[in-house]
Formats: sequence, structure tokens, C-alpha cells
Amino acid sequence: MQSLIGTGVALITPFKTDFSVDTEALARIVDFQIEGGIDYLVVLGTTAESATLSDSEKNLVIETVIKANKNRLPLVLGVGGNNTNQIVEELKTRDLSSFVAILSVSPFYNKPTQEGIYQHFKCIAEASPLPIILYNVPGRTASNMTPATVMRLAHGFKNVVAIKEAAGDIVQAMKLIQHKPKDFLVISGDDMITLPMVLAGGAGVISVIGEGFPKEFSQMVRLGLEKNASEAYVFHYRVADAIDMIFEQGNPAGIKEVFKTLGLCENTVRLPLVTVNEELAKRIQNEVKKITNS
Repeated sequence: MQSLIGTGVALITPFKTDFSVDTEALARIVDFQIEGGIDYLVVLGTTAESATLSDSEKNLVIETVIKANKNRLPLVLGVGGNNTNQIVEELKTRDLSSFVAILSVSPFYNKPTQEGIYQHFKCIAEASPLPIILYNVPGRTASNMTPATVMRLAHGFKNVVAIKEAAGDIVQAMKLIQHKPKDFLVISGDDMITLPMVLAGGAGVISVIGEGFPKEFSQMVRLGLEKNASEAYVFHYRVADAIDMIFEQGNPAGIKEVFKTLGLCENTVRLPLVTVNEELAKRIQNEVKKITNS
């Protein structure tokens, strides 16, 4: 899966001030990613506020991104949740012809055992016509998918091709890289430790901060893949403070404040999320100006 090596971004869903989907802003954001050097786009991931989108809105987002992309970059579709049968049904009925892979988050809230996580993804692997990127984010799901479970899936199903690893644990990430099958990709899902993961043998990132600063972050990942650590770390430290800021009061509230500062969309989020407070908004605005002027 060469198309998944490098920098992917988890696209937000921009909303107008009346909370409707802003398709014009979404098209602008797609162009911004492509012009900034991003390698692939992830549609309807958790950063897209998918949990608050209706089925018709999800279809609108998909159609808008496909149209704006114009086949310029590979597309990955988020298809995940905590209802295994519902995911399987979606995989069987949705038109996936415009996508190169699906990204599927480990079940949240249910807190399944490792065997439950394995059986969940086994059903998805057997149903999916596309390659699958597993997504481990225990800070949101309340359960960690262990390296042993990941390796069991990676060795057991040819279409399980990668993991977006967002445990924030560099040791766990290194264990995945050490024991993975040859062509299996370990993709960072944690912006702050993306560069160490890439230098250790990771395949890149599916990023949030990269969406706001695609030029800087994609260049960092490219240099990391080339094992040019000294130059790569220049870009890492250029955006490091911004990474902390955009997650300080929740995702995607922080990155939407970045986009508002850049003039790409409103900072509107849907409940139960709220916009960042005035103090953080001001810090983000100043940081965006600092990075874009450096």
C-alpha cells in the first residue's frame, strides 16, 4: 500500500454558523491539503465529527470530497464504530469505488476484551472489499488494542494492511514496528510522536495538525522517511507548540480555530463539542501567524 506511506490527514467537517455542512469550505480545505503536499486524505474519520452527522450529511461530505479531489490524491474512508453488524452492513452496501482503503476505529465504550476486538475486526476483514487500516486510540475508546492482537489480525488477514497507532506510547509503537509483517504499515495517529515513530520505521501519519500546516508537516514526514532527522526536527519543533494547543480543549475544536485564522472555514463545532475559549483562541491565532510567517 504505497499510497498510504507519508502524510495523510483526517479531514474535518466544516459547518456554517447555522451548523449545516459547509461544502464550499470543505472543497477549499481539500485544495489546501493538496497544494500543501499532503499524500492522502481520510474522509469521515473521528475528527470529522462523524458521530454527529446524519447519513445524508455523510453522503454529502463524501460526494464533496470526491468532487473537490478530482482524483488527485488517494482517499481513505472512515468506517468504524461499536456495532459490528452495522459496520459489516455498511461495507456491503456503500459504494467504495472512490477509496483505496477504509480506516476502522477499535470499538469504543463497550470495552471489549482482546478476543472481542479480534472477533470484531475479523468480521470486518471478511466483509470488506478494500484494505483495512486498524485504528487504535485508547484515550477515546477506553480499551487498548495490544500489539499481540494487532499482529494476530495482520498475520491472519491479507486485507488488514496497516494500523493507525494513537496510544501515545512510543514503546508500544516500536513493538508494533519490530514484530509487524514485512509489508504491514505502522502509521502514527499521534502528531507529537510522529517523527520518532517514522525514524523508528513507521510509515508516516494520519494527522490533525498536518491539516492546518500541510506544507510543514508533510515535509517533516518526508525528511523523516529519508532518515534526515536533523532537518526533520526543525519542522517538528516549528509546529510542536501548535500541536499542544489544538488538543488542549478537544479535537476538532482546536484545529477548526486554526482554519478560522487561516480564513478557510468557521470554527463551528456541534454539541457536545464547543469552540475553544477566547484565551486559547488568541494563542492559536498568534501561533498560526508565527508558523506561517516563519
